Amino acid sequence: MVKAIMHGCNGHMGQVITGLIKDDPEIEIVAGIDPVDCRDNGYPVFPNLHACTVDADVIIDFTSAKAADGLINYCVEKKLPVVLCSTGLSEEQLASVEAASKQVAVLKSANMSLGINMLMKLLQDAAKILVPAGFDIEIVEKHHNRKLDAPSGTALALADAINDGVLNSEYAYKYDRSQDHHKREKKEIGISAVRGGTIVGDHDVIFAGTDEVITFSHTAYSRAIFGKGAIQAAKFLAGKPAGYYHMSDVIDAQA
Repeated sequence: MVKAIMHGCNGHMGQVITGLIKDDPEIEIVAGIDPVDCRDNGYPVFPNLHACTVDADVIIDFTSAKAADGLINYCVEKKLPVVLCSTGLSEEQLASVEAASKQVAVLKSANMSLGINMLMKLLQDAAKILVPAGFDIEIVEKHHNRKLDAPSGTALALADAINDGVLNSEYAYKYDRSQDHHKREKKEIGISAVRGGTIVGDHDVIFAGTDEVITFSHTAYSRAIFGKGAIQAAKFLAGKPAGYYHMSDVIDAQA
C-alpha cells in the first residue's frame, strides 16, 4: 500500500483526488496539507509540511506556483518523492525542480491526463509531415475563470512537444499580436488563452495550410481525469530513485 501526503488537500483537485483514493486499494492518503482550510478529511490535515508528523512514501501536489519552493526544499530534505502537478512555475523554479531531481524522485507534468500525453506524441508525428509542407501552428486553450496562469501549462507542454521534438527549438512562441502590424512569422507557434465560466480544460492545436486546416482537439469534461493520472503517477513514483520523471514514464510502465 502506497502512503501519500496530499499537498493542497482541500483545494478543488485535492478533494477530487481524496475521493478517488477512497476506492483505490493500492494507495491511501495518510495526511493532508492546507494552510487555509484544515477541515478533517478522514486523515489529519496540517497547515504546512513542517508541521506534518506523518510518514509517507510520496507527496501529490496540486497547489500553486507560490508553494513550489517550500515543497521542493522539503522533499529534498526528507528525500520524499513528489508528483508536482502545479502549473505556472517560473524559469527559476523550474531550474530548482531540475536540480532537486538529482537528489530525489520528481515527476513534473503540466497535465496528468492520458489523452493529453498521447496527443503530444501525435502532434510530433503530424508536425514532421505538415510543417515542411508549409503549415502554420496555432494553439488555443480555454479554462475556467479562476485559473491564475495564462497560457496554461498544458498549452506550453503541447508547444514544447512539437518544438523540442521536431522543430529543434527554432520556433518562437507568440502570445499577443495586438501590437503587431506585420504578417505572421513563419517560425512561430501562436498560443492564445481564453478564460471563462467553468471550462475544465479545452486545447485545440491548429495546423493551418493553404486551402486546408487540420485541428487536434482535447476536451476535459471533469477534473477526475487529472486526479486519476496523478494517482497513477504517485503509485509509479513511490520507491523510485532520484531522477526527473514524466507522465510518459508512467504510461510506458503500464504498457
